Amino acid sequence: MTEQHPDPSRVAVLGANGRMGAEAVKAIEAAADMTLVAALGRGDSLDQLAASGAEFVVDLTVPESTEANVRYAVEHGMHAVVGTTGWDATRLAALEALLAEHPETGVLIAPNFALGSVLASAFAAKAAQYFESVEIIELHHPDKVDAPSGTAVRTAQLIAAERAAANVPASPDATTSELAGARGCDVDGVRIHSVRLRGLVAHQEVLLGGPGEQLTFRHDSFDRASFMPGVLLGVRKVAANPGLTVGLDGYLDLGL
Repeated sequence: MTEQHPDPSRVAVLGANGRMGAEAVKAIEAAADMTLVAALGRGDSLDQLAASGAEFVVDLTVPESTEANVRYAVEHGMHAVVGTTGWDATRLAALEALLAEHPETGVLIAPNFALGSVLASAFAAKAAQYFESVEIIELHHPDKVDAPSGTAVRTAQLIAAERAAANVPASPDATTSELAGARGCDVDGVRIHSVRLRGLVAHQEVLLGGPGEQLTFRHDSFDRASFMPGVLLGVRKVAANPGLTVGLDGYLDLGL
């Protein structure tokens, strides 16, 4: 039996019946400094959150419902840790406006909770300013509904920002004739290629190339349990970081 802290954090999980949600439920139940007070599935009323006395909400639902879920949490003074995709610039701006009305509440939106993945993306972004070429390959299971992955988009944005700050020009590419999609998609000038293959979970490669050399950053998640240390880290740190934080790297001391 897990030894409980005197005052464990009261945590609720939304999307508890999904693959990620089920793992989060197990991880929170096993954490000595947390207690699971609610586990909601599709169709369950959000009012169960308030009734449960939750201080923290972990949202692992679907893009169609995540915005309403987080809004409810913030309006009821609950910190939120969010792994659901679909947060475009408009939604993020609306959330920041809401958080301005609740200045003590924190929200973390993380495209990826695997600590190794977050570190690989941060390291790749830092290294990208020193290489002429950069491209990303992300590989996931075929049940994933979005492409490219949120992690790949986030990685491309970090890379583009570092290269722009260092005045590095766009990657060279002499392509003038191609079948649609052959060169992947373009995110802030960085090409991303998406693979969907049975047997995979979540994998990403950042390929950096210069004259006579290549540097590759690769991260592999073989099981969804790999995301749980990041989820727990988010819950433990979100209250000390009021406002909106995008990316788990915002909670890590990377020294970069």
